[in-house]
Amino acid sequence: MPPLPRLIFDSHLDLAWSAVFYNRDLTQPLDALRAVEAGMTDVRGRGGSVLCLPELRRAGVAVCVATLLARSGPAAAQTPQPERGYARTDLDYAAPSLAHAAAHAQLAYYRLLEAQGHVRIIRAARELDEHWRSWIEKREVRNEKREEDAIQSAIRSPQSAIDSPPLGLILSMEGTDPITHPDQAREWHAAGLRAAGLAHYGRGQHAFGTGVDGPLAASGIELLRVMDDLGMILDVTHLCDLSMKQALDYFDGPILASHHNCRALVPGDRQLSDEQIKEIVRRGGVIGAALDAWMLHPNWVRGQTKPDVVPLAAVADHIDHVCQLAGDAKHAALGTDLDGGFGNEQAPRELRVYGDLQQLAEILANRGYADGDVDAIFHRNWLEFFRRTLP
Repeated sequence: MPPLPRLIFDSHLDLAWSAVFYNRDLTQPLDALRAVEAGMTDVRGRGGSVLCLPELRRAGVAVCVATLLARSGPAAAQTPQPERGYARTDLDYAAPSLAHAAAHAQLAYYRLLEAQGHVRIIRAARELDEHWRSWIEKREVRNEKREEDAIQSAIRSPQSAIDSPPLGLILSMEGTDPITHPDQAREWHAAGLRAAGLAHYGRGQHAFGTGVDGPLAASGIELLRVMDDLGMILDVTHLCDLSMKQALDYFDGPILASHHNCRALVPGDRQLSDEQIKEIVRRGGVIGAALDAWMLHPNWVRGQTKPDVVPLAAVADHIDHVCQLAGDAKHAALGTDLDGGFGNEQAPRELRVYGDLQQLAEILANRGYADGDVDAIFHRNWLEFFRRTLP
């Protein structure tokens, strides 16, 4: 009898951005989402979605870090962005007040999903434990009582996801431009925000991100102090090297890298250097491997390179590199970023739907990873990190 899927804790999914700004009803089955977008050409990835709420639950995703994402960099920094390919009409706003409003639209979506029973927003370590226990108990019941036809339904039918507990969400802000002044972080924290990264692509209000270089803004330093006071988690993903170094100097609280791969394997400032990986490990952080294909293949050309050149095993290469630098499997995990502005046209070739990620377990096992270490990478490392760092 086929086993139930291995539980997954994914540290980066842009669910609300995908829903609110791509006009996707994530409560619908994946085939329905793809059918609605058939023939659309406004953005890459139309018709190629790999996830929806039923698919995530079918695939064994018990918890994810769900983002709020909207950008509003300083006006002086906007001019070079089109040349770098970072300007996005669905992401970039003329003022922080507008980014603030866009992020609230995404927050409203998560709140409605919670009210409807599709998700559970997790704000505290106790809530995380309760939520995780509900998933374990449900799986135990299914293992005891299911017949062969029920097994096939649980593994393959999106409709069977209805029988699973809701998806757990920990809210994070990818780029803090929606925080219009540092002390406003207290309002966001009260609304459920538990983690934040200071920048995305280009220059943000508080720091420099991917594709540019520069120091933290004074407001960014003050924001880190407020986050420290609140006990919030700092996500170093997307910070340029200088801003990341300064952020690690100024911030004393918990850190993570939600969706980051290794510069030693695929060069580029979007990736972590070995020195950065070692510092994150030293501070007890965890690094989520991203599945965006261009981060897994050197010299990827957007819109030209095909995902056929990127096997799912490439993800294991980056996970293994982190483990080798750390000396154990306690700091590597999954932060897929799937459907984060792209679809299966920019994902590893074996991954057509989110549940295909389960194949990674066998790849890691074939490389000598013990079953307990595979579980650590799939969920336990994030589970233990957030148990330590949530209120």
